[in-house]
Amino acid sequence: MRDHNKAFCRLVADNFECPGPVYEFGSYQVEGQLDYADLRSMFPGREYVGCDMRPGPGVDRVEDVSAMTLADETAGTVLCIETFEHVFEVRRAFDEVFRVLKPGGLFVITSPLNFRIHGYPDDYWRMTPNCLRRMMTPYAARLTGYQGYHKFPHSVMALGVKGPSPSGFARKADELALAYRAWLRKTEESLPLTEKVRRGLSRVYRSKGERYQVSDYYSADFTLDVEGQLANAG
Repeated sequence: MRDHNKAFCRLVADNFECPGPVYEFGSYQVEGQLDYADLRSMFPGREYVGCDMRPGPGVDRVEDVSAMTLADETAGTVLCIETFEHVFEVRRAFDEVFRVLKPGGLFVITSPLNFRIHGYPDDYWRMTPNCLRRMMTPYAARLTGYQGYHKFPHSVMALGVKGPSPSGFARKADELALAYRAWLRKTEESLPLTEKVRRGLSRVYRSKGERYQVSDYYSADFTLDVEGQLANAG
């Protein structure tokens, strides 16, 4: 789990009422991520169930997100933070999440795009921003976005609410997008001097495409869809 994906999840929890129970799929905390990848503290007072394909740290229940044993409309919030690239039946996983969510339930997803192959236990997919946006169309209201150079972002992310669409979603989604951009600016400004120098030098000797990747790493853009109406968020 990378810092910006964890920050996106935290800001969703800060800006929205995330109903319980909360189910996280891909909750296994791999070596080097123990405790850091634990998202439970973001959802105090709600039942939290960590799910993964295998037992281990952070896992309360062994589940396959593409073939869940959960009944229909039993989850209040579903989190899939850097998970779906590891799911072979990814279309089925999107259908399963929608099936188990209660009306008004939230789905939070992030996934890498321009990122190395990493197997936990394997790595299958990369979604473009438009692919993720299409995958989220069953949701009555959704905010989809990307981070990085717009021609090849390093990450995609989305928040969807299963209908009926709650009043105020558009305003809260706009606030979420603004808060996430503010977090990115603050994070970039607080980089150590050595990292700022390294990034500056890389814009000199790297290829044009690589220079864009470095300069736009902390850039983000979002699109808001509410009942067929489209708008840029934030």
